[in-house]
Amino acid sequence: MAGVGAGSDVQWCFSQVKGAIDDEVAEGETADVISTVEFSHSGELLATGDKGGRVVIFQQVPESKSQPHCRGEYTVYSTFQSHEPEFDYLKSLEIEEKINKIRWLPQKNAAHFLLSTNDKTIKLWKISERDKQPEGYNLKEEDGRFRDPSAITTLRPLPLAAGARVYTHGSDGGGQPTEGFCQRPHLPRQLHLSQQRLRDLPVHRRPAHQPVAPGDHRPQLHPLLDIVDIKPANMEELTEVITAAEFHPNHCNTFVYSSSKGTIRLCDMRASALCDKHSKLFEEPEDPSNRSFFSEIISSISDVKFSHSGRHLMTRDYLSVKIWDLNMENRPVETYQVHEYLRSKLCSLYENDCIFDKFECCWNGNDSVVMTGSYNNFFRMLDRGQRRDVTLEASRESSRPRSVLKPRKVCAGGKRKKDEISVDSLDFNKKILHTAWHPQDNIIAVATTNNLYIFQDKPN
Repeated sequence: MAGVGAGSDVQWCFSQVKGAIDDEVAEGETADVISTVEFSHSGELLATGDKGGRVVIFQQVPESKSQPHCRGEYTVYSTFQSHEPEFDYLKSLEIEEKINKIRWLPQKNAAHFLLSTNDKTIKLWKISERDKQPEGYNLKEEDGRFRDPSAITTLRPLPLAAGARVYTHGSDGGGQPTEGFCQRPHLPRQLHLSQQRLRDLPVHRRPAHQPVAPGDHRPQLHPLLDIVDIKPANMEELTEVITAAEFHPNHCNTFVYSSSKGTIRLCDMRASALCDKHSKLFEEPEDPSNRSFFSEIISSISDVKFSHSGRHLMTRDYLSVKIWDLNMENRPVETYQVHEYLRSKLCSLYENDCIFDKFECCWNGNDSVVMTGSYNNFFRMLDRGQRRDVTLEASRESSRPRSVLKPRKVCAGGKRKKDEISVDSLDFNKKILHTAWHPQDNIIAVATTNNLYIFQDKPN
C-alpha cells in the first residue's frame, strides 16, 4: 500500500465526472440521484446505484505509456436495472426501487459477483463477459429470418449482468424493508448481514426519548437466520433502532452494529446463535454542558466501518468522525470534527430536515486517512498520523483535466478572509453522502446528487 499516502499531503487532482449537467437536481426528486458507490476489492471496477434502481459499473482502463496523464480512468462497463418498484399488499406500502447499498464479493474466477439491495429485496448478480461469436439473436434479422454467419461483421451486445439469486424477507409476513448489508468473510457468497428497518416509524418531530428516524431493528444472516432482535413486543416501547452493521474483515464470527442512540455493540456468534447480548459496548459519555434538544439526533450513528487491519472501528455521526480501538470501549481514541461550524445552525437544519442526512465514511488502503462528506459538495480528508485535515470541493467549475483541488475553508463568524466561504452561504441541497476509496491507489469517488466525481493524486 505504499502508494496510498497521507491525505493532507497528497495533491488531489480532478480526473473525471460522470453524469449529466443539472445544477437544479435536488435529492429525492429524480431517479438519477446516486444512492451508493463501491469499489471492487481490486479497484478494477467501480459500481454505483441510484434511486431509479439502476446499477452502473465502470471499469478501470489500463495505464497507457503514450498517455501517462490518463492514469487508469474509468469507462462504463455495464448498466442494468437491478430493482423495480413494488407494492406490499399486506402493509399497503409502496416499495421504492432505490438501491440502498452495493457490495462486491471477492473475485474467485473470471466472473465478478455483487450484491444490491433496495428496501425489501437483496439480489446477487454475476458479472461476466461472453465470447464475441454469432449466436442467439445475432443469427436472426429483425423480421426473424436467419442471417448468413459468414456475412456477420458486427455483433449486437449481450447483457453482461445476470441475476443469480434473490433474497426477500418473509419472517414478518411480507417482510421488513432492508437498508443495507455487509459481507461475511471466508464464508459462502450467499451469507451476508442485512439491516431491516421499520418503514412506518415517523421520521420527524418525535419526542427526545423516541427514535429520531426510521431505523433497523432486526439484522439477519441470510438466507434464514435472525442474529439480533431488539424489536420490543409493544412497538410503542421502541426507543432505539439499528442504523448500520459490519462484519470484522478477518474474523467471520465477529460483527458490530450501531444504533440511533450513538452506541456500537460488538457481538460474537460463537457465544450464542442469537446475539442479543453483546460482547462489548462502545459508548462515549455525553458532556452535560453540550446537552441540547438535538443531542440525540446528532449522536445517531449513520455509518460504521472496520479498518482493513481489523484493529479499529470508524463511526460517523452528524457532526463528527470517531475512531475506536477494539480494546477500549469507554471512549474513542480519535475524534475529528467534520463541520463543527454547523452546531449553531442545528435549528434551521432541523427545520429543513437536513439534520437527518446519513453521511458515510471510508478508509484509505492502509488505514492512515479517512474520508467523509459534508454540504456545499465539500468532502473532508482526515490524516490520522499527522492529525491534520483538509476540506475539498467536488465542482464542475474546477473540473479541468489534471487540475489540482484547492483547499476550502469555512468562516463560522467574525471577519471573513478572501479565500473563505461564509457558513451562511453554504448550499445544503448540495451534499456528499456517499464516498469510496480505491483499495490500493490514491483514487477516490464521491457522489453529488446525479454526478460521480473521480479524483486522483497528482502524478509525479
